Amino acid sequence: MIDELLQGSLLSRLDTAQLERVSRHARRVTLDAEQLLFSQGDPARCFYLLLSGQMQLFRLSPEGAEKVIEIVSPGQTFAEALMFLNAPRYPVCASALCPSRLIAMDVADFSSMLRESVETCFLLLGVLSQRLRGLIAEIDDLTLHTAASRVARYLAARLPPGQTSLELDVRKGILASRLSVQPETFSRVIRSLTGQGVIRMQGNQVEILDLQALIRIAELEARLEPEPFSIGSLGSLRP
Repeated sequence: MIDELLQGSLLSRLDTAQLERVSRHARRVTLDAEQLLFSQGDPARCFYLLLSGQMQLFRLSPEGAEKVIEIVSPGQTFAEALMFLNAPRYPVCASALCPSRLIAMDVADFSSMLRESVETCFLLLGVLSQRLRGLIAEIDDLTLHTAASRVARYLAARLPPGQTSLELDVRKGILASRLSVQPETFSRVIRSLTGQGVIRMQGNQVEILDLQALIRIAELEARLEPEPFSIGSLGSLRP
């Protein structure tokens, strides 16, 4: 299991003894597509590392509507921040978007390990600080930018460096919820970008025909000027 734990960016920085300790209190979890891992309000006894597949974290409104908060990809951990709370409960639901494999790690034991190592505690705080920066950037995106800008920004952020196409690896309805737009609005933006000759779509494959136009619509010009990083590193919805 230690080799699997090393797939997580946070866990990969633990020493051998810590990894062995985590593995002794961990278990593997396998989910089918659309299977629920935990529900909003459940006691948070574990945090998770996704090994394969894809997960969505979402909240339910009192009326039962879903709002996708985060889409988790392999190598990412989630729910670890809850270990700093007394008697924590999950603030979201988590379910698999496709068949997925995870490792569940014991919150109580990991918290004890943090108390024994100031260095490890600061390591985790650094990871959580990066995620906070990402959440602040996301709030800016949701409040300061139009639906067209958010969709264009998402496409630009996920375009692999040096390439002109990408694949939408989540259902459009889920992606629309993640970007806080209605599904019909998302479809309308895609049609508009296609009509303007900015992109071309075939199924889930998106070809970028005019990268500079996409950047303008995404309102990324100012962010491109200060430092020479690639489009593929911009605007990630998860830090």
